[in-house]
Amino acid sequence: MKNFIKRLLPKRFRHEETVIPVVRLSGAIMAGGSALRPALNLASVAQMLEKAFSMKAASAVAILVNSPGGSPVQSRFIFARIRQLAEEKNKKVFVFVEDVAASGGYMIALAGDEIIADPTSIVGSIGVVSGGFGFPELLKKIGVERRVYTSGENKVILDPFQPEKESDIDYLKTLQHEIHDVFIGMVKERRGSRLKDDPALFSGLFWTGVRALDLGLIDGLGDPRATLQARYGKDVKLQLVTAAKSLFGRRLPGVDASGPERIAAAAADGLAQTVEERALWSRFGL
Repeated sequence: MKNFIKRLLPKRFRHEETVIPVVRLSGAIMAGGSALRPALNLASVAQMLEKAFSMKAASAVAILVNSPGGSPVQSRFIFARIRQLAEEKNKKVFVFVEDVAASGGYMIALAGDEIIADPTSIVGSIGVVSGGFGFPELLKKIGVERRVYTSGENKVILDPFQPEKESDIDYLKTLQHEIHDVFIGMVKERRGSRLKDDPALFSGLFWTGVRALDLGLIDGLGDPRATLQARYGKDVKLQLVTAAKSLFGRRLPGVDASGPERIAAAAADGLAQTVEERALWSRFGL
């Protein structure tokens, strides 16, 4: 009854609370993911972003970023989707950094019209890294002969079971430089004159929120509630937007309970992803 009466009043007499949808983007950024451990990528967050930006009464959307990075492609996809929705729906985007927004995590954070971090957040790592292992002598030691047949002289470039070649490394570095240039261009376009002229800015280093503010990588220090209350008043309501769930909770995609071999495969994928994700987080002491 109270809400019905409230709707009858002229708009200027209504006391309506301001609602800001909040989307949390957390984890290592990688395509696919596993059934047991979903990854942070466009497919996993698209529905939440659409839902948040579709809230007509909200003039802004808050995005919480907590990611050590990962796939530059998925990072750019998420960044681009946020900007597309912000422009289509005419909404301001606040990005709040939690523990870390580094590498691809910072690339996503660039989608914010304002980026706010905690003084102890880790921000930056504007660079590109590739990693792997080499086993050129392993097969020989265990008595296994590897046979590879290719059409195309570069089909086995960077093969971990062959000795490392200088030409392969040079080619990989060329790719890294090209991706790095794209990343730098995004930072300069989005941050503009706020950036300080510091030679370490695009070196891959990362900093605390305090130093990131000084470098112009972020716009302020604080937490979501206090920041949004200062902008929209103490009655502002933060509404967390989550992915849709089935009747019995979130379904694990790709897992067939009647097929134990599929469950085992999903578990193996999840373990590999966990190791990769752990390596990304540990680089920042987390």
